[in-house]
This record gives sequence, C-alpha cells and structure tokens, in this order.
Amino acid sequence: MNFDIDTVLATSPKLLAFGEPTHLEPAFAWTRNELFAELAGRGYRSIALETDRVAALTVHDYVQQGVGTLDTAMAEGFSHGFGGLAANRQLVAWMREYNEGRPTAERLSFHGFDISAETMSAFSPRRYLEYARDYLGLDLDLAGLLGADERWHRTAAVMDPEESIGATEAAGALRVHADDMLTELYLRAPELMEKTSRAEWFRAETYLTAGLGLLRYHRLAARPVEQAARWTRMCAARDALMAQNLLDIRRFEADRGPTLVCAQNAHLQRNPSHMTMGPMELDWHSAGAVVHSLVGTDYALILGSLGRDETFDLLEPEPDTYEGFLQTRIPDRGLIAPTEIPTARTRDDHTQAHGYFPLDRASVDGADAILHIHDGACYRGAGEGDPRPWVPANPA
Repeated sequence: MNFDIDTVLATSPKLLAFGEPTHLEPAFAWTRNELFAELAGRGYRSIALETDRVAALTVHDYVQQGVGTLDTAMAEGFSHGFGGLAANRQLVAWMREYNEGRPTAERLSFHGFDISAETMSAFSPRRYLEYARDYLGLDLDLAGLLGADERWHRTAAVMDPEESIGATEAAGALRVHADDMLTELYLRAPELMEKTSRAEWFRAETYLTAGLGLLRYHRLAARPVEQAARWTRMCAARDALMAQNLLDIRRFEADRGPTLVCAQNAHLQRNPSHMTMGPMELDWHSAGAVVHSLVGTDYALILGSLGRDETFDLLEPEPDTYEGFLQTRIPDRGLIAPTEIPTARTRDDHTQAHGYFPLDRASVDGADAILHIHDGACYRGAGEGDPRPWVPANPA
C-alpha cells in the first residue's frame, strides 16, 4: 500500500497519531509497521506505542545500541502482553536492522507512552522512585514508606477505595519526596548532565515522573466517591499522564524529526472519549485531545476503521453505518478524508466488551483522515495467514 499521506494532511505535524478501533485485530499493527517504514524515509526518527514508558526503555536500548537480545526486548520491554504480538516483534527487529551502522542522529527511537498500570491494577512506585534517588545520589530511605509491593499491586487496591493504599499517610509522604526529587533533578540539571549525560538525565526524569504518576493514580483509586465518577477520573488521569509522556517524548526528540504515535482510537481522538464499563457510562478527554489542545497543528490524527473480522465475530457492517459506507468506498485498505464521509449511523452490532469501538460523527469530524481496513484477515503480515508476506523496505 502506498500511504499518500500528503493528500489528506494539511500540515507537517511533529506528532502523527495512528489509531486502531480494537487491539484484537493485528492488521492495524502490521499496517503501522508498513507506515513507519515509509515515514522513516521522510525524516521520522521515532515511534511511540501504547505500552509502559519505563519498560519501553529496554526496547529503546536494543534498537538503538543492540543492548541485550530481541527475546529480552520483547519479554521485558512491553506491558499489557503486547510483547507477544508478532507484528511488534517484527517492528523491533526491523528497527534494530535499520539502525545498524547508522550515525546516532539518524537512528530510530522506540518509546512507550502509557503508564505503569493495567486495567484492574497499578504497580508499586518502588523501582521508579529508587532509580531517581540513586541517580541524584540522595541518602533517602523509601523502603519503610513503600512497604511490600503487593500492597500496591493487588487488584483490590485499585478496585476498592477502602483497600487502596493511595490515601495513606505513607503514600502522601512518598508524593512529597517524589516532588522534591523532581525539583532537585531540575535545579541540578547542568551539573548532572555534565557528570552523566543528557540521555541519562532524561532517563532519570522518565523513571521519576512514572513513579509520581503512579502515586497520583493510586490516590485517585482511594477516592471514596460514587463509582462512575471515580472511574471517570481514573480514565481521565491515565490519559492526562499519557499526554504528558507524549509531550516529554517530543521534547527529547525535538531536534531529530517527527514521531509516529500508535494506540487505541479512544486514546488519540480529539473529541471526548466514551466507554461503557458494566453499568457505568464514562466520558473523558483522551491523551490526543489534551495534546492537540496544547500543540495545535503539530498534532495530526489518522483514525483506524475496521469493516469485518472473523476472529471476534465482527460481521459485514450494515450499509447505513460509517463502516458500511467505507466498505463501499474502500474495497480493500486505504485512506479517506473525513469530509468525504457522509453522516451515517453509529454501528451497534458489536459491543465494547470485545474492545471494539465503532466510528461516530464526532470522531470522524475530529480526524484528519480515516484508514479503513475492509477485512482484517487480509492484512495480518507474515506468519499470520497472509499469502503475500510483507517485508518493509529499508529507506535510505
């Protein structure tokens, strides 16, 4: 496929976001790989995925400098089980091959921009705070305040505010220490960078902001308020932290070229995101909405759209839905401008219980382009039933 992005994007963004309507269909990850291979030839030097930012440093070290092995990068460098996806493995292997022998300034970088949390649990901030403390050379005993990691990790600590550790006196003291360390990191930045390096300083900041973000997330989990309000705030906080991570990544990558950002549509769309969670209806601003409000035209958005998928019983869409219209206009796979898509019905033949989010008018109008895949089974890449295995080019 030729991604003729220039025909649908009016600007040359610093952040190009590419969304997928569900994590269950790997066709979007294979398409992402193909897109990034082309963008690398246009000066893009980094990619940021919906995976834990600190864990992703393992992948970054591997693709940039060959530290460790591919197996280690996949096992330790992804959260949410994404390291087991074939398309992600191919992406990491190709990035390492692309970088081999190139000058440092031309090498591709790998980033995660999610926080260190799963849907029903959030990690202990121990290793993030201790990493920052050690980098700063502080004599600060955090162990007593942190306690056992299980107190933070267990599902009940997020699901039940009465079981949460986030509102305890110890957690409050840890937030103060983390905030003080962040101030220390900045006021000593010149000497720290001279003593170590700019990259090491940014790494310490990455660890510290991850730990501080977890402390904030655990504090929200402890709020004794009505469940819908509580979960809405937690969803909003996660995306706000993801937005902060994207802005920090761009600060690091500013002199090297634009960044491709890939995640679920609900994390990237400009209009408010919505999710049904049991009896609760949750609405919040996505990371993309936050970033767009701050950087304007430096943020561009391609939303992913899927017609059918046999793996989770997504049948041919009805003609009067957005996906049904795109099936007739995009018989295979391709980009279309939102202005070419008429008002239609939001698809209701599949539920969010499968992690699939159909298009609606607001999301379509908030995008710069829609990339529609007619049938996911046709674009799953080598080793997943595609008779035409895709091997990305290595742009000069």
